[in-house]
Amino acid sequence: MASAGLQFFAFILALFGIFGDITATLLPNWKVNADVGSNIITAITQMQGLWMDCTWYSTGTFSCTLKYSILSLPVYIQAARTTMVLSCILSAFGICITTVGMKCTKLGGDTDSKNHTCFAGGVCFILSGIFGLVPTSWYTREIISNFLDATIPESSKHEPGGAIYIGFISAGFLLIAGVIFCTSCFKKQQGPWIYSTKQQHFPSTQQENNAGYNLKDYV
Repeated sequence: MASAGLQFFAFILALFGIFGDITATLLPNWKVNADVGSNIITAITQMQGLWMDCTWYSTGTFSCTLKYSILSLPVYIQAARTTMVLSCILSAFGICITTVGMKCTKLGGDTDSKNHTCFAGGVCFILSGIFGLVPTSWYTREIISNFLDATIPESSKHEPGGAIYIGFISAGFLLIAGVIFCTSCFKKQQGPWIYSTKQQHFPSTQQENNAGYNLKDYV
């Protein structure tokens, strides 16, 4: 029951992870630039994401421009697009697989089959967390390096946006969920192996006792 409860907790973490992963992928605020001029009417907030760039004016207007050209984008944005989409796909596969392999469900067949299925789902979550952690780290590194570059004007510098923080948290949730699912399967498989090893010594001991008893009969 404790293992089933732990798997259910990991499943909830994975759900939060996949929702955060999708949200971070779609949000346009991976990096934010707040440039406030002398006149508050001209104050704007520029946000850049993986798929679109948005500008919010202090007057309340909001406009976004989609990034249609893939080849014109920097390498780190292209890599972030690919890895984040892969992270979403792998986490969705992990949700489907672990639903079958969890101990609290009646799907997946016998215990051994459910353990193998659950382990496969945990691997999907771990890979999904890694794919989500790589682009957020790389994107953050590019933002910080440009921010510290003295040759770049202040108006062109950006700070990490909310989407990056959501991506980091979601990747952590997916990694924790994957580790819990994998370790819970390993713990289940250790018991029968130890028991069968102990069981193999009983016949040899019993044969020795029978041999000694037969020897005494002959004397």
